[in-house]
Amino acid sequence: MSKILAVFGATGIQGGSVVRAILNDNALSSEFKIRAITRDASKPAAQEFAAKGVEIVTADMSSVELVASAVEKAHTVFLVTNFWENFSEEVEISQGKAVTDACKAAGVQHLIFSSLINTTKASDGRLPNITHFVGKSKIEQYIRDSGVPATFVLAGLYMSNLFSMIRKGDNGHYSMAVPVSEKAQFPLFDAAGDTGKFVAATMRNYPTCLGKQIYACTKYYTPSEIVSEFSSVLNMPATYVHVPSKVAKSFFPDVMAQEMLETLLLLDDPGYYEKADLAESLKLLNEEPTTWKEFVHENEANWL
Repeated sequence: MSKILAVFGATGIQGGSVVRAILNDNALSSEFKIRAITRDASKPAAQEFAAKGVEIVTADMSSVELVASAVEKAHTVFLVTNFWENFSEEVEISQGKAVTDACKAAGVQHLIFSSLINTTKASDGRLPNITHFVGKSKIEQYIRDSGVPATFVLAGLYMSNLFSMIRKGDNGHYSMAVPVSEKAQFPLFDAAGDTGKFVAATMRNYPTCLGKQIYACTKYYTPSEIVSEFSSVLNMPATYVHVPSKVAKSFFPDVMAQEMLETLLLLDDPGYYEKADLAESLKLLNEEPTTWKEFVHENEANWL
């Protein structure tokens, strides 16, 4: 009898990547039956998965009672929370706790949580407003304290974020204007394409991966490497430009300007992953993660 893998956010970027990766993995797809959890079963992605034999379940993460049926009899659960939906750390943490408590009650054997570091602590309070990191770090700690067997996959900086960060000027030249030094480390990650690769790796390496943090990204890129590889793919001039923090804040809506500024400053010090070595995480993969050059090539239309 197949084990059940319950995937929260199955119609989103990370969750959808997980569902597709398991469906395309002969070994894991024979071992696990996928339960895709969404709030809207009418979404095209949900219909796509249903057509492939995936069980579609609607659930709300606002309480243990509403989550219970979604994780019932599940062996493994993938959980991703979305700060940007409500712009509320309190709501995000509450949702993470509800799913954790439901998993504990259901006897889930492996909870895989999409986590991030506690940036306030890592920066010694210098970067206190990166709420979408801190909330996830607090959920991670709650999961660890709960005793639910878990692995933590930390998504890198989305390559798709660079659609807006690398801009074309009136002269046809591209520039990446950021408030960081040449030594800043961008852990670039194709979330849509590669989240599933890392989650599948944690499933294949269960239970040895329990308690570990898995760094989900391709590699650390400097700003100059990013624009150089971008330029080589598009065959167009591109440069990295350092701008003051005040200028960088103006690139974002007021509601998220300080948070996004500090997220960028994080890349210099203490580092997105506190400068952690990526080698152990990358060794877990059965297939190579998407490179920045490959991503640019596949998404040229977004910049041209």
